[in-house]
Amino acid sequence: MLSALLAGTACGPVTERKPQNLQVGYDSLDGTLAVWPPRGDLSGDATATAAVTAAVRGWRSPADDRAHLPSSGILFSGRVDGAPVALVAADVPGESASWLLQLTREGDRYAVTRATEYTDPGYLVYSDVLPVQTAGGRRYLVSARVQSLLGPQDRTLMIADGLSAPVDVPSCTAVGVTATLRTTESLPRGRAADRLLDLGTGTVDPRYPLVRDESGTGRRALTGLDTCVLSGDRGPFGSIPRRIGDRDAPRSVPTSWPMAKLTVRSLGEVALGGGEPAELQQLSWDTDAGAMTAVIYRPADGSAPVVSPADRATPLQAYQLPVPGQPLVVLSWRPTRDSSLSVPPGTPLLVERPGLAVIPTPSRSQTYSLANTDKTHYRSISPR
Repeated sequence: MLSALLAGTACGPVTERKPQNLQVGYDSLDGTLAVWPPRGDLSGDATATAAVTAAVRGWRSPADDRAHLPSSGILFSGRVDGAPVALVAADVPGESASWLLQLTREGDRYAVTRATEYTDPGYLVYSDVLPVQTAGGRRYLVSARVQSLLGPQDRTLMIADGLSAPVDVPSCTAVGVTATLRTTESLPRGRAADRLLDLGTGTVDPRYPLVRDESGTGRRALTGLDTCVLSGDRGPFGSIPRRIGDRDAPRSVPTSWPMAKLTVRSLGEVALGGGEPAELQQLSWDTDAGAMTAVIYRPADGSAPVVSPADRATPLQAYQLPVPGQPLVVLSWRPTRDSSLSVPPGTPLLVERPGLAVIPTPSRSQTYSLANTDKTHYRSISPR
């Protein structure tokens, strides 16, 4: 698909434009189909286009980079719920990322009111469904490849001029969104179910709320979980800050932010202090920096699950799990005939079985090791 779109891009612009203004629509073709044609009743309004361009020209990313106007484009410009709204796919070369900018008109000028970063090395416009937040609720802007769109509870969403009707997406709960893609040159059979997860309207900028869920495993993985907790600074999705140069960049999208392939697997049941067994799960997902994992502790009494910060995928995973009244360290690995875990002498093992060890959080820094036939892996944990 990528090669087809790139080839199409070289065929020329979708619409004529003045060099100093943003293009309206986007220069991408799938065969002869314009993937992002101009949308909205103001898309042909030169005054609106100039005002949107001025606002985007003045916008800066959290790292103080600016949009490259010649490779950016206005995907929608029109009235939504009676108010002028513009959506811009902004190419920001300094970060090798694309930004979805949402602008509203204030007096005679437009202002960027929302800015979400799409950290995939590809372009935002290679997606087919983009999130839009309005006063009436969540909407979705879809490409010309989208034939139909299902929202939460698999309800069909009406689409007009590329923009869906508003839908009630919860603040802190993940819901499914599924697009049916028509037959095109890059999709000779179309696609009956292009699945996404919307992490909820509580997702704050610049974090992008849509996660690819091609196999449908993400819905099950996030069942019963508060996505606002997952996205917090101590939650799996928000706990590893992005670094720009030699410094953390807290205003940027976290390195641990999910993009695709959310899955969950059971690590078994654990009983602490003679209490009822609780289920321990391992959550996995892909980011632009590679695979990440975390653990989820689901109490037997149905109370709120407890989640750990993220850990990069390694042969020996080490998680700090803040169980109320009994903070834990969970060590997880894929057991083999030759693997052997070592912990410091005197360490109390609350759970010990192949592939899993659970211990109380140590009062001082400790190092654990996993010996395999060819290599030994070390992980250190310090109390927080």
